[in-house]
Amino acid sequence: MSESQTGSSFASLGIDSDVVESLAALGITEPFPIQSLTIPDALTGRDVCGKAKTGSGKTLAFGIPLLQRLSARPELADRGDRGPEREPGRGQGRPPRGLVLVPTRELARQVADVLIPLAEARDLTLGVCYGGTNMEAQVKAVRAGMDVVIATPGRLIDLRQRGEIDLGHIEVVVLDEADRMADMGFTPQVEWLLRHLVKPHQTMLFSATLDGDVDRLIRHELTDPVHHEVASATATVSGMAHRFIQVHQMDKVKVTAAICRNQSRTIVFTRTKRNADRLTDSLRAEGIDARAIHGDLRQQMRERALRAFTEGRLGVLVATDVAARGLDVDDIDVVIHYDPPEDHKAYLHRSGRTARAGREGLVVTLVLWNEHMEIERIQKRLGLSEPIVEMFSNDPRLAHLANRPTERHPPG
Repeated sequence: MSESQTGSSFASLGIDSDVVESLAALGITEPFPIQSLTIPDALTGRDVCGKAKTGSGKTLAFGIPLLQRLSARPELADRGDRGPEREPGRGQGRPPRGLVLVPTRELARQVADVLIPLAEARDLTLGVCYGGTNMEAQVKAVRAGMDVVIATPGRLIDLRQRGEIDLGHIEVVVLDEADRMADMGFTPQVEWLLRHLVKPHQTMLFSATLDGDVDRLIRHELTDPVHHEVASATATVSGMAHRFIQVHQMDKVKVTAAICRNQSRTIVFTRTKRNADRLTDSLRAEGIDARAIHGDLRQQMRERALRAFTEGRLGVLVATDVAARGLDVDDIDVVIHYDPPEDHKAYLHRSGRTARAGREGLVVTLVLWNEHMEIERIQKRLGLSEPIVEMFSNDPRLAHLANRPTERHPPG
């Protein structure tokens, strides 16, 4: 099913009035298209397959039905650790009945931030489990009991194999960013976890693409799913302004700084962790408040940088591709490809951080003299036809890149 429903309200989708009121208190009054399409089917317990890009509103598309369906059956919450389905384990609290699998720790935190206010309004407890942080703190939270667990596959498997978490009562499963989990090699772990869910359950899968391993998950793990589609790669490309700027190596950092100075919130992508650190230091030397986010940084530092960026206290985030997977931050003005993306798919993944939820966005690719052919191949795969315009760091057009540059080479 393609996008067709517009002008609906949350109440008209079958959402309970107290949930509608909780959404309104958060300033959320009108559903996005993916929410209008998927929520009615999800509330009935149907398996749902949603094709939608990051930033389309899919967290609430699965989160609202997940929380409403679990709180609608309070008799199960009182079972605690009783019953024949209880797995061996040390926990004394109630086992989770809802499970959300995500590819990265950053996305786990972001999903939790969106759903915690709604969960609290329904007296449901939500926990987060992911790698890179202290295991004992998460074990303690699991033992205390939770209704919904949001987890990365690896950490959840660790908890399951240690006997610390009981998955025998799961009623609703969400596979969020399924394509990213496949890209990062998590498909076997996801399949392992799903095989250990002994109770019949509803499954909701959301992904930007539905081919390859994602298609296999849909065929093997979902039962007669209803399909809804909102976004396509072409729509993503057409929702952005694309600028390709030829720069000189010695001037590249200054060009980046000039672009950042004229924007409120910018993500700059590099190919390597070393380049991310170097660029961050160089931007700071240019007076730009920038922080890096990549896999070699301690999780606490990554979360601190992401929180400052999300809250608007940090203007520039320098990220590697892997670190930025699943980032869900609104109101990003510009994405800068400081290093060229590996291919057209990487271009879309990176660029999709802007132009979200119907907003306009700007994507800037910096091109060295020997990278023209590489960029032109990516443009061809994306159906773009944009000139590569030479600019220096003192070019006034850098302050107005949303306006299309008309000169291929400015006068000297």
